Amino acid sequence: MAKDRLSRKLAVILHADVVGSTSLVQQNETLAHERIQAAFQRFSETIKAYGGIARELRGDALVAEFERASDAVAAAIAYQALNEESNAVFDDEIKPQLRIGISLGEVVVADNTITGAGVVLAQRLEQLAAPGGMVVQGSVSETVPTRMPFEFESFGEHVLKGFDQPVRAFTARLRSGEELPVPEGSTTLKTKEPGGLQVPDLPSIAVLPFTNMSADPEQDYFADGMAEDIITALSKVSSLMVIARNSTFIYKSKAVDIKQVGSDQGVRYVLEGGVRKAGSRVRITAQLVDALTGQHRWAERYDRDLEDIFAVQDEITRRIVSELDVHLRIGEQARLWSGGTENLEAWECVRIGEDLLDGYRAEDVPEAIRLGKKAIAIDPQYAQAWVLLMACHWHKQEHAGYSEEERERLMESARDYAQRSLELDPSCARAIAILALYDLHLRKHDDAVRKTNKSIEFAPNHANINALSAAILIKCGQPQKALERIRKAMRLSPVYPSWFLMMLGQSSRLLGMKDVAIDAYNEIIRRDSDSYEGHLGLAQILGESGKNIEARASAAEVLRVNPEFSISKYVGNLAYHDPAENLRFAEGLRNAGLPE
Repeated sequence: MAKDRLSRKLAVILHADVVGSTSLVQQNETLAHERIQAAFQRFSETIKAYGGIARELRGDALVAEFERASDAVAAAIAYQALNEESNAVFDDEIKPQLRIGISLGEVVVADNTITGAGVVLAQRLEQLAAPGGMVVQGSVSETVPTRMPFEFESFGEHVLKGFDQPVRAFTARLRSGEELPVPEGSTTLKTKEPGGLQVPDLPSIAVLPFTNMSADPEQDYFADGMAEDIITALSKVSSLMVIARNSTFIYKSKAVDIKQVGSDQGVRYVLEGGVRKAGSRVRITAQLVDALTGQHRWAERYDRDLEDIFAVQDEITRRIVSELDVHLRIGEQARLWSGGTENLEAWECVRIGEDLLDGYRAEDVPEAIRLGKKAIAIDPQYAQAWVLLMACHWHKQEHAGYSEEERERLMESARDYAQRSLELDPSCARAIAILALYDLHLRKHDDAVRKTNKSIEFAPNHANINALSAAILIKCGQPQKALERIRKAMRLSPVYPSWFLMMLGQSSRLLGMKDVAIDAYNEIIRRDSDSYEGHLGLAQILGESGKNIEARASAAEVLRVNPEFSISKYVGNLAYHDPAENLRFAEGLRNAGLPE
């Protein structure tokens, strides 16, 4: 009985059936079966893209489960359009069409088989639908937010077999002139091959790593720093989408096809360039290319003294903004060029230090700190040098081997460096983000939310700032906003790091999107089989979902990686605004069999 209760839940159920399957088979049995199976395969893929689970095939019918009614309706509409296109290529009459019914009700899931009144009701509603159409229960139409581009038309009340009370039914379609929402899960786990991303309506650009054309390979940091500074500046513009360094630097030292880059990263424009440094002179080239046509939009060559490179960076940034006709909001123009230095040596120290820090190796942090201090000694007014020291101390406390007192001192140092950088550059988003994290550490949730929102205001299209904001909002009781920001971060950096997946998993779990969370944790583990946080997140969500056998297998992996793990110590360090979330998290770990 306990197991039966655990498997019961409220769900949105989709039931689809092939219209006139017997007639199709009579025309050509083999061909009909092939096309019906292909149709169901396409539908299963569409269902998964919209966050659903295709539970089973029943002869010529399919049953799927969703957590949100809007996702079920969107998947159904998307599939019917796709199926119409697929059938259009056939010159015979064996063209499978589906009827679809969607209901909301209690179900029982066991061994991938789903049963219950909700399933039966979806089947009965499906029988009311026209070929290629859909009928939904009244409660489904009422659950879908009015902002969604769907139109529901009353189909009257129907007395359905097996149900005592009449059921209100509605047909559903895409509202005229509207576009179908892109699946929220469509960017979830595209980690290896980011291609196929939709180009946004606003101007979008990928800045490729500049080619080091100098004879000295150790000058790579110089070329990389030029490109990264331009990315950082452009990320401050709200009406321009710029792809993060993590994603564009995969093309470093590679011959690239600009059109392919545009497709991979989902952008309209690509900036490529090169740097040749010789003595006190530097030559910088830059080309802005339309990735759709492959045509150059703008190109320029700069032969300057080394001290002029910062002016060249600013000029390139301004030219991009101008060429793409980007509208700058009040304050954005001033922020584009704030926080810099005129001293080349100080800039080089920071660039090398940031490169070291990007490797996230504990042994590199002391050298990065030394370079940050050197940059400050050269130019005490250089805000980014203080930011480097801030980042070093914050990252340092995240490594193992420090006592609580030592970690506290490191965080306080990071806070102090952040405050100093803000005195020099009040719009420094990275510094504000770290101060938000420090407030979260102190359980000052309202202050953390205020600061993280301010960091987004100053760097709306910076992938890491959006991801850090998601991490904070998760703990501050705003999981829906957190999910929006981590998905934006993943769009800004299609080749994203594993910690983005952690934020996706945590926010999805809080919103009840358990399958999305499980997929995220599994992807983390696929990347790194020794990921402690990945195994822990998976064990917790499986335990919370009542999948205790699978949860215990994940718990064993947690203890393999960290034999000293205890629930009380781990949960005691969580900073959820709502204490009930700590209890809920702990309960999932207990169900997984982890020690107190």
